[in-house]
Amino acid sequence: MYKNKSILAIVVARGGSKGVPGKNIRLVGGKPLLAWTIEGAQQSKVLDRVILSCDDDGIIEVARQYGLEVPFVRPKEFAKDESPVSEAIIHALDNISGYDYVVLLQPTSPLRTAEDIDECLKVCVDSLATSAISVSQPEESPYWMLTKDAEGWLRPLLSGTHTTARRQDVPEVLLPNGAIYVAEVDYYREHKTFVGDKTVGYEMQRETVLDIDTEKDFLLFETILMNREGDDS
Repeated sequence: MYKNKSILAIVVARGGSKGVPGKNIRLVGGKPLLAWTIEGAQQSKVLDRVILSCDDDGIIEVARQYGLEVPFVRPKEFAKDESPVSEAIIHALDNISGYDYVVLLQPTSPLRTAEDIDECLKVCVDSLATSAISVSQPEESPYWMLTKDAEGWLRPLLSGTHTTARRQDVPEVLLPNGAIYVAEVDYYREHKTFVGDKTVGYEMQRETVLDIDTEKDFLLFETILMNREGDDS
């Protein structure tokens, strides 16, 4: 709870990953990928309840082993490849009521910490926003990017862009990094999105952000963990 606002966190996972089969429960750093998100959520000081929304028995079993509550099994119609995550969230909110804010946590962002979760929620509440998402600065600015027109000629991706400007002169841009999503429950029920006219960003450092989707991402995560162990020794 924060400022008398009750907060429900939903860890959303599903079976049937095409890119990396079984990625949510694949061992990395000595424990399943899912466990990194569970442990971060459990260490939060503001989350009142953390649940799993999932359709897969194997993932559910692992989640329970790490102490995550699984109040229901997500129906298969909300766990297809083309199913938007909003269906899983609305299904969860239909089954669990009485909360002011909902927080979405995806297992594919294992570097996100409890402090990140808490600060993103606080930014949302303190700014009187309807929602907040975690963001970071991209490696490359879209203000230098080009596209092709119908004849194949290169054109600036964004009209009025600064393709010849110095880096410090182009506007700051922020990229949603997928680690944390927060919204007022009533707002989310109505709009089914975490991004609207009154959305604020919680900025995370680029080196603390990793969205695992490929084998290469798993190797990068292992490297990060080994470097951390080296720094601690």
